[in-house]
Amino acid sequence: MARFICVQCGTQYPDSAAPPARCIVCDEPRQYVRWDGQAWTTLEELRSTHRLRFADEAENITGIGMEPPFAITQRALLLQSPAGNILWDCVSLVNDEVVAEIGKRGGVAGIAISHPHYYTTMLEWSEALGGVPIHIHADDREWVLRSGPAINHWTGDTLKLNDEMTLIRCGGHFPGSTVLHWGAAMGGKGALFAGDTVQVVTDRKHVSFMYSYPNFIPLSAREVRRIADALAPYEFDSIFGIYWNLKIVGNGKRQFEISVERYLRAIAG
Repeated sequence: MARFICVQCGTQYPDSAAPPARCIVCDEPRQYVRWDGQAWTTLEELRSTHRLRFADEAENITGIGMEPPFAITQRALLLQSPAGNILWDCVSLVNDEVVAEIGKRGGVAGIAISHPHYYTTMLEWSEALGGVPIHIHADDREWVLRSGPAINHWTGDTLKLNDEMTLIRCGGHFPGSTVLHWGAAMGGKGALFAGDTVQVVTDRKHVSFMYSYPNFIPLSAREVRRIADALAPYEFDSIFGIYWNLKIVGNGKRQFEISVERYLRAIAG
């Protein structure tokens, strides 16, 4: 028996004697099946073919990504706070090296994941880090392909993780798509950890919004306004996206507001 991992999206499936016939995460409009066809690996194989890269992205914010790049190529972020460390989003590879590195930095009190494309091997991560809770929104429960007691299917529009960090359900990309607001980050100016629910774009001055990034399906005006309304009460000077170096440092809240206005003008024609 093995827990197969989709090569295209990095999602881990439950124990089975043979790989699943298809990946339900990839075989729907927000993702896509590899041009060469469905392919599978395992965590054991990834440990022999890949390594983890660690890089400090800002004070008390450490990026963790896979090399060579794998699946969607996102990187996770370790957020180090006196109120409790949080691992934001996830990658498919977890090994002794990352457990030791996170331990040096104070461990984690929990894992929070923005949406189903980054669930990956979340239960393996939780177990390796001492059985910490995994916070994902209940609206995306149907995409949890391996269940376990560590998973907290939270409900409502916000979840307070500690005195400094709050999860905010924005919806859009998925019904339960979530961002993390850390009010004390960046010297007290605040930061938004947006995944690609709010996608930092290449100019690193703006953000954008999509239902599907690889298939270029935009979000509706209604969904984008809902995201804007959800974030209106929160102040943040920086925005951290899902990929290495995609971040806005300085004036982040205003650039978000400008980006919303720009997006709505563009799709209005």
